[in-house]
Amino acid sequence: MSHFPYQLTTPIGSAATLGLIVLQADETVEQDFQRLFAAPDQALYVTRIPSGADVTPETLRQMERDLPHAASLLPPSVAFSTVGYACTSGATMIGPDRVAELIRGACDTQASTDPLTAARAALRALGITRLGIVSPYVASVAEPVRHALGAAGVETPETLSFGESSEARVARIDPASIRAAALELGRRGGLDGLFLSCTNLRTLDVIDEIEAELGIPVVSSNLALAWHMATQAGLALPHAPGRLMRQLAG
Repeated sequence: MSHFPYQLTTPIGSAATLGLIVLQADETVEQDFQRLFAAPDQALYVTRIPSGADVTPETLRQMERDLPHAASLLPPSVAFSTVGYACTSGATMIGPDRVAELIRGACDTQASTDPLTAARAALRALGITRLGIVSPYVASVAEPVRHALGAAGVETPETLSFGESSEARVARIDPASIRAAALELGRRGGLDGLFLSCTNLRTLDVIDEIEAELGIPVVSSNLALAWHMATQAGLALPHAPGRLMRQLAG
């Protein structure tokens, strides 16, 4: 058998190469990121991490053990601009510093982040000091996120939750229900921003509508994570929704 000659070319991500660690049960964040990072010179590689069918503090903490293996399954020949761990509550339970340590020890990346770290940075960038939170989860999962944002110097006086523990049901929550909860929360007054917590919520298509009705910035877990990773990689995402992304686009 003769061998046909060939040439090697540059990596796909000539502008940036992104890695995303997605929960096994998450049906939403990968779809959102494919829409947001759609330019042909942006490469997006996704790996999955085992996660429980029900979200509890115990199943979230379990991911600390599995995170290095999940990160190691990203293409080993790729030098990543940034790698994101796509779980707001998981990052809260494990701790953002520990998440960063585990990611950077398992793959070649210049930077890393998670939705909690990204949200904190986004709230600072937008100057938000009094935040309302919409969460899909039961109190044992939703409250630690609220406290973690509060510990970063943001008042979190108002929270609405759908009271869910099943990830399969979270992924099916109608965006109209998310919009309605956000509007209910925002109309109570006294808030200068909203956070839609959870990477499995379908928030991307309602953010502009909520901002237009309430006149305040709206940040979701997925939007914050994408914004922070784009910032780390030096990218603009001109077609993404929300005041946060418009600020990035200049």
